Amino acid sequence: MSYHSWIDQQIADAERRGLFDGLPGAGKPLNIKPGAADGDYGQAWLRDYAQREGVAAEEMLPTPLRLRREIERLAESAGEFRSEAEVREAAADLNRRIVEWRRIPVGPPIHVRLVNADDMVNRWRTARAARLAEEAQAARAAAPGAQAGAKAGARTDTAANGTRSRWRPSRWRRSR
Repeated sequence: MSYHSWIDQQIADAERRGLFDGLPGAGKPLNIKPGAADGDYGQAWLRDYAQREGVAAEEMLPTPLRLRREIERLAESAGEFRSEAEVREAAADLNRRIVEWRRIPVGPPIHVRLVNADDMVNRWRTARAARLAEEAQAARAAAPGAQAGAKAGARTDTAANGTRSRWRPSRWRRSR
């Protein structure tokens, strides 16, 4: 028995047993629209399936393209990490997966470069410095009269916990 005739026989047996009776949408046309101008219903079916099942389009990409997207996302979100060690750990993890894919490439032959951890750390430092500058500016804008009551010659600093400390230059001078 050939493969195709065996499949046809299995379908015919299932129809006789009534396995296809009462299925949702039975007797109704499929509600798919061609996705391309040439009437490719396969792409439309895939798009509808992804929407219906909640599958992200990125999950259908080949591995090298997914890895490239992850590299882009890491570069964009480098400033969101809490420490330099986290940035380096994320870059190392992504590099490990890139090397694994390079060992046994599956899919189209697309080159995926390794992530330079030092570049990511520099991006993190730049973003962190910008964030700290914004926070300091917001803190200064929130308390415009905080320095008005300070004595002449004294500088008032606000610590991270909100307490004020007075620093006098004369206190730190060396005595001769």
